[in-house]
Amino acid sequence: MQRHSSINDLTDENRGASVAIGNFDGVHLGHQAVLDIARDWGNAPLGVLTFEPHPREFFAPDAPAFRLMNSDARAHRLEKLGVAQLYEMPFNRDLSSLTPDEFVKQVLVDALGVAHVVVGADFCFGAKRSGSAQDLVDLGEKYGFAVTLAQLLERTDLTVSSTQIRNALTEGRPRDAAEMLGHWHRIEGEVITGEQRGRELGFPTANISLAGLHQPRFGVYAVLVEVLDGPHAGNYHGASSIGVRPMFDGEVPNCETFLFDFSADLYGSRISVGLVDYLRPELKFNGLEALIKQMDEDCDQARAILTAL
Repeated sequence: MQRHSSINDLTDENRGASVAIGNFDGVHLGHQAVLDIARDWGNAPLGVLTFEPHPREFFAPDAPAFRLMNSDARAHRLEKLGVAQLYEMPFNRDLSSLTPDEFVKQVLVDALGVAHVVVGADFCFGAKRSGSAQDLVDLGEKYGFAVTLAQLLERTDLTVSSTQIRNALTEGRPRDAAEMLGHWHRIEGEVITGEQRGRELGFPTANISLAGLHQPRFGVYAVLVEVLDGPHAGNYHGASSIGVRPMFDGEVPNCETFLFDFSADLYGSRISVGLVDYLRPELKFNGLEALIKQMDEDCDQARAILTAL
């Protein structure tokens, strides 16, 4: 996959794609349905146009973090789904002020040279969200590219959406989130140096930040871990603690993961932690001995769950 942080001066080989447009937060089943339509159209390569930062972050920078994925995790998932061209357009004041016609002409036609565009039926674009999905169809006819509108995907009694997935994670229901995502919800990032308490307790952990991400329910999870780079790249089972470590009066939430049957150093590597089952909430124990006993039980439970997958 070719990943473009700018859409200026693209070569001919990077243009002319069948492009799905959206924020693709979580890359859930609804997003995947949009990608499938774009993939199946003609002989054009599959492309995605998304925006960084997320427009909601741009317009409300002080609002609580809401993203299910950072940009790297999103790119990683889109690559697995066969996206050939990923256009990550910087979202700024200039872009947000374009009229619908200007956005189509300057971005889709002049910069990307799109052959085909797919958007959700509720798609809005242009200054103050003044352009509708039907406006995009009309502008496609004007400028000579095809447009397909994808209907919202529903499963059982729920419309699949990033909001519903966030709700499931907030309530500690990662399997319900996975049903809507089409994959385990993953927290991805670089392993950072922690306070080494896990190592001292006999449970060395790989710590990654939750900064900028929607926070799942705090507690302990059975997890599937993918080490994305370095000499230990591969897939592992483990248990993660997400939260603020009440035993040690922590304040900044993070994700600490103990990989089973693994003893190497992962500092600086990127890992992806997939939440499978919520085991228990964060607790404050009466001493380290009680904490270690509970951690042993957590790991036994997580091993049993993951072995049964």
